[in-house]
Amino acid sequence: MNKSLEVQANDWWRDAVIYQVYPRSFSDSNGDGIGDLPGITAKLDYIASLGVDVVWISPFFTSPMKDFGYDVADYCDVDPIFGTLADFDDLLKRAHDLGLKIMIDQVLSHCAEVHPWFVESRKSRDNPKADWYVWANPKADGSPPNNWLSVFGGSAWQWDARRRQYYMHNFLVSQPDLNFHHPEVQQAHLDNMRFWLQRGVDGFRLDACNFHFHDQALTDNPPSQVRDNKTVQDNNPYGMQAHIHDKTQPENLAFLEKIRSLLNEFGAIAIGEVGADDSLAVMADYTADGNKLQMAYSFNLLTATYSAAYIRQQVEEYEARVKGGWVSWSVGNHDSVRVMTRWGGTAATPEFAKMLLAMQMALKGTPCLYQGDELALTEADIAYEDIQDPYGITFWPEFKGRDGCRTPMPWQADQPNAGFSTGKPWLPVPVEHAENAVSIQDHEPNSVLNFARHILAWRKKYPQLSRGEISFFDAPEPVLAIRRDLAGSTSLLAAFNLGNQPVSFNWPETQGAKELPVAGLAGQSHGETVELPAYGGWFAEVTQ
Repeated sequence: MNKSLEVQANDWWRDAVIYQVYPRSFSDSNGDGIGDLPGITAKLDYIASLGVDVVWISPFFTSPMKDFGYDVADYCDVDPIFGTLADFDDLLKRAHDLGLKIMIDQVLSHCAEVHPWFVESRKSRDNPKADWYVWANPKADGSPPNNWLSVFGGSAWQWDARRRQYYMHNFLVSQPDLNFHHPEVQQAHLDNMRFWLQRGVDGFRLDACNFHFHDQALTDNPPSQVRDNKTVQDNNPYGMQAHIHDKTQPENLAFLEKIRSLLNEFGAIAIGEVGADDSLAVMADYTADGNKLQMAYSFNLLTATYSAAYIRQQVEEYEARVKGGWVSWSVGNHDSVRVMTRWGGTAATPEFAKMLLAMQMALKGTPCLYQGDELALTEADIAYEDIQDPYGITFWPEFKGRDGCRTPMPWQADQPNAGFSTGKPWLPVPVEHAENAVSIQDHEPNSVLNFARHILAWRKKYPQLSRGEISFFDAPEPVLAIRRDLAGSTSLLAAFNLGNQPVSFNWPETQGAKELPVAGLAGQSHGETVELPAYGGWFAEVTQ
């Protein structure tokens, strides 16, 4: 078998669990109030203790930090607030020593306006990088070239007096979009990725990976027939357009194939973030045929919508469309209201957090956990004067931005700032988070933290949960009833009560099933009846 085929056959990532670290808020080693790479390194033993396999680190590259690292000014260096390249190398070595793989963010579709590429591009219309960005002439009346909108509010076009043209920005005005129709732009990013692969990283998370290409004819987007409330909140006009011309263009597939070819040289992986009008279809396309991304995820389970029927619908629709690809299901990340608040409401309990963790482990795909979800952290209520996120400032007060899920990790309940930093943190540490600190939960056998460790270790015993096919039983709401089938193995049944009241239901397949007790999940069965307490869960083994 040649090396490329050998690498493609090595699909260990299907069995893995990913843990996302948001560097600014993880652990501060030098007291400046901002988390950094040495801080992450110091906490890698904690991450390894969870039983995860891959650590996804959000951007730490040189940046003016207008979008907190998602506006990159140098793709091949570390911003001084996070440390140095030597610090990254130390982190990578320690992670590998612990058996952890490191996956770093790549923000390819746009960069910071202070990036040398854009500084050169905007100088004139005939310099070597003049066409590296999406530039367009105004209409005759001076207005923008078309009706495209920015995710962060307003037009996607910004006038530039130097070139007397508009440039495109899908996000902040200070984040100009690169022109991927230019082959030199593609190669520059492949070279940047090679830089990190040669340093030893194990893979990439591709930010906004369906935003790389645009329709060169700059055709207006039509109104949306179904408003998009998954990728943006319902008060954002971005959701009122069908985004068929400004992103998710067919040319992107060939670029993803180039990325996969590079990854295969190093045995590395990539997971893509997809925010599209039909994200499930795009996820299927971007992971198809074993020659593009290994995995993709969307915002489909990061919404406020919460029911067993909804979760089942997302999984079944993806499975119906997938063409040999793979999905990563996450219910929390740095862009979304924390799931304890978003789905659990004001009365969310530790049992709710445990049930969600178990449910994630039961879905077909690679689970991705966001830092603090293993502690059952709730969304922080940030005062307006403390808001840092420009997205939240624009849409305040209806949308408070993403700061509420980005507050610092609470490590030591009895220390200032819950042990995150000896200085003033960039965002405040809520009192209720300090009460759920690692130092407290570590020593409580029944804590959510120790349940997370338990359920991740338990999942590894059953390949049905990582490799098996998935189907659902028509259980009454709010019960999600799952079956996982793997050839040559017994089948697993799983049921989860997504509600706060006890429920029982009849499931004929449970007759003769062998219960698989999971400490922390209080469900049980009697014959064909499954009984679940509030936020209860239940697993069983049955012969196919």
